[in-house]
Amino acid sequence: MIHPTAIIDESAVIGNNVSIGPYSIIGADVVIGDDCWIGPHVVLRGPTTLGKGNKIFQFSSVGEDCQDKKYAGEPTRLEIGDFNVIRECVTIHRGTIQDQGLTQIGSHNLLMAYVHVAHDCVVGDNVILANNTTLAGHVYVGDWAILGGFTGVHQFCHIGEHAFTAVNSVVVQDIPPYIMAQGHNAVPRTINSEGLRRRGFTSEQIMTIKRAFRTLYRKGLTVDEAIAEMEGWSAPELASFIAFVQTSKRGIIR
Repeated sequence: MIHPTAIIDESAVIGNNVSIGPYSIIGADVVIGDDCWIGPHVVLRGPTTLGKGNKIFQFSSVGEDCQDKKYAGEPTRLEIGDFNVIRECVTIHRGTIQDQGLTQIGSHNLLMAYVHVAHDCVVGDNVILANNTTLAGHVYVGDWAILGGFTGVHQFCHIGEHAFTAVNSVVVQDIPPYIMAQGHNAVPRTINSEGLRRRGFTSEQIMTIKRAFRTLYRKGLTVDEAIAEMEGWSAPELASFIAFVQTSKRGIIR
């Protein structure tokens, strides 16, 4: 299962039923979980930990030193969960000590070709990053978010769960959960209704989320006024939406 041309550091830990393709390099302090598939010409540098069932395609660079000029070789980490698909030429960098020293990617994610995930990013579960999406440092992406091709996300931005960005979007502020955003710079267009239906949200829940969108973005209210109105609705599906807006540090897209 391990091609004879692959170069594997003696400190690397390789799980059961792992395939490593030709000319791939597995560096020191790399841990690869069971049932992973590492294609040809992949570079994995540590400290990096992969869970089980991940697939990494050719020419990807995973766990490399970050591009932050403040980085001075400190020991930082990358942690990747289970059953992710990382396509051709993806780059994922470890964290920095200016943050938590950790870049983290959850499980069941799809990172399409040429995606870049910079230092200290946190990507949740069931996320899709389409071709050429770029996350700057310290970006947070919530569960089930989908970022369209060529989306660029400014450092420290947060993208909420079930959010969606259209192709070529430039994100410079936070995108609340459920919101569909588009543009340069990205602005809110509507909610991700189709995505919510596919994930089991009821028609009543979707209507409540649409009502929240109109309250926040279409009624001419301040953010505080909109939150005060929504808090009186007793709608559990809005808890994460309201909390996200209340705690946003960069401010939400408007």
